[in-house]
Amino acid sequence: MSVWQAKVATLFPEMFPGVLGQSLAGRALENGIWSLDVKDIRDHATDRHRTVDDNPFGGGAGMVMRPDIVDAALRELRADAPHLPLIYLSPRGKVLNQKRCRELAAGPGAILLCGRYEGIDQRVLDEHQAEEISIGDYILMGGELPAMVLIESCIRLIEGTVNKTESVDEESFETGLLEYPHYTRPANWNGRDVPEILLSGHHAKVQAWRHAQAEEITRERRPDLWDQYVASGNIKEG
Repeated sequence: MSVWQAKVATLFPEMFPGVLGQSLAGRALENGIWSLDVKDIRDHATDRHRTVDDNPFGGGAGMVMRPDIVDAALRELRADAPHLPLIYLSPRGKVLNQKRCRELAAGPGAILLCGRYEGIDQRVLDEHQAEEISIGDYILMGGELPAMVLIESCIRLIEGTVNKTESVDEESFETGLLEYPHYTRPANWNGRDVPEILLSGHHAKVQAWRHAQAEEITRERRPDLWDQYVASGNIKEG
């Protein structure tokens, strides 16, 4: 099995592996299921102050990361992996979803470009045909945390990272629905009982209950997902 490669270009390489070095992700990294290569963009600065940004043409607040310096960092990362897709973590990108995670996890890996300040000069993004991905409609101070989110969402789908593949297959978004609620011991806690059906030992009835719960939760909390689910022919309303 080939190793899934995560290559990261960032101004803050010390942030990695961060949470990716812990728990199942960290164990998978140690076991060679995936690899992490982090490059400091600032290493490609050409002045003694290691400057990587400059004022935006046309005016405006903030600074913009220079295309020549970002380009040098990307070329270093792509030298031995020209086949990897380049992803720029950006709030203006398409929102990451489970479908895209599965597509990326099935491939050889990804190069992740983490921006800072007001962003990165558009020309270098165009030059490298970067795919822009967002993790949600909110703003962070840089692309490092989104990069970690994307990496973990992919590597957890790779065989050998999570012990039980069925636990991945039944989670939110995998079936087009949000996940059903979970319960464990004790059977009664603070006067709250576990639903009786889960104690019945009747597998088919448990599965039917969980599916019904998933449908109800999705319909109430994510009407957008519910509409997609209905439109796909999984259920007929009315």
